[in-house]
Amino acid sequence: MVYVLLAEGFEEVEALTPVDLLRRAGAEVRLIGVTGSIVHGSHGIGVETDLTMEQVDWDAGEMIVLPGGMPGTTNLYAEGRVTEAVRRYFDEGKYIAAICAAPSVILGGMGLLNGRRATCYPGMEEGMKGALPQRQSCVVDGKIITACGVGGALDFACALVAALCGEETARKIAQAVVYHAAG
Repeated sequence: MVYVLLAEGFEEVEALTPVDLLRRAGAEVRLIGVTGSIVHGSHGIGVETDLTMEQVDWDAGEMIVLPGGMPGTTNLYAEGRVTEAVRRYFDEGKYIAAICAAPSVILGGMGLLNGRRATCYPGMEEGMKGALPQRQSCVVDGKIITACGVGGALDFACALVAALCGEETARKIAQAVVYHAAG
């Protein structure tokens, strides 16, 4: 199970592109409303979530996805249940995926990037404390997957599919959505 955490002000493309591609690949994905059952993105698009934080079975999950966007990222980081879940997944060696501001604000803020290669929204690298910043669209370092922002959303989504469903499935999904950069 993949849990995509949404708080008011999330970046819509960064959240929904991974959901779409992961579901195409057959992965079970649930949108989690951190700030309610309908959450509005940074561009005013309201998204009805599948579950609230109280309804999540964290034991059933294998990946947490943290979209960027402002103030969505800071709203996620301010919610103790989010950082508790992220810390738990990190400690258990489960996948944590973060894009745009989330690698800096959340993962960097929690000290989870020490000695790891990671990327984030350009100009926010200082927040990735202890990381080895990369100027790439998407970076996979073990079970931590980071991406730069909206422009890297397809690379990010394909990396999540590859991590959970294999490289061949990721290649097929990329071809099906006519994503040439992924092969």
